[in-house]
Amino acid sequence: MTSPVEPAPLPLALRDSAPVNGYGLRYAIRTARAWWYSAWLRTLARFSRTYLGSFWLGLSNLLSVALLGLVYGTVLKVPNPYDYAIYLGIGLTVWVLISQALINGCSLLTIRRDHLVNNPFPAIFYCLEEWAFQLQTFAQAFAFILIAFAFIKPIILVHVLTSAWLPLANLLVFCLWAIMAMAVFGARFKDVGQLMPILLQLLFLVSPILYPHEGLGRAAFIADANPLYRILAPVRMAVIHGQVHLASELATLALNLFILMLTAVWLKNLRYRLPLWV
Repeated sequence: MTSPVEPAPLPLALRDSAPVNGYGLRYAIRTARAWWYSAWLRTLARFSRTYLGSFWLGLSNLLSVALLGLVYGTVLKVPNPYDYAIYLGIGLTVWVLISQALINGCSLLTIRRDHLVNNPFPAIFYCLEEWAFQLQTFAQAFAFILIAFAFIKPIILVHVLTSAWLPLANLLVFCLWAIMAMAVFGARFKDVGQLMPILLQLLFLVSPILYPHEGLGRAAFIADANPLYRILAPVRMAVIHGQVHLASELATLALNLFILMLTAVWLKNLRYRLPLWV
């Protein structure tokens, strides 16, 4: 009777490693190439059989902005339709990024259930992949409208290169921790995925995106209390006018980074419960 074969011992580095230390932000940095490339493959697969490819991301966004600008510019009787188109285009493009990050985050882990249960990748990997996918989509749409608007107002390219970095950093960090938080809430409470589109639609209607902030009159406090609009407005202000409130943006960035670290720790601590929730 043959004796069972003894498994080969693990290398020292693997045997003495602590996997618990590999599910947070350090893991995100070490695997950056993997989740970024995985997100890029999703974009390529999305437009694999089209002639224009990912060019459709920018073109569809530009057509939406042009149509909405024509309709609402006529309804609101704006004095300068070109400035209004830029105002609308920047705001709408940023809003689409925020809304898609929140909506897709709610169903992220449910859609990735098989991967989460059967693969060794932790939940933060799929959150980072979704964030990278949204970032790549936003970058292409944003660059497309910036090039188009540069023919109307060339100074906005200078503003993007000199003034918009800090508001854009706040936007991207916010979207990352929002995806991670919504992934947990969406996995634990299935109603969140049904509620979020309704809530975002209401917030969109009361946010000065289709109309100027002054149009709210005495109800302007509603927009000022809207955290999503507070992330959107500085980006639009920096791109259009080149104005940045440095102290406010630095404080917002510090708050976003603090929430990001807390969310990463929370996601790490729930790594054994998440497969049971989805």
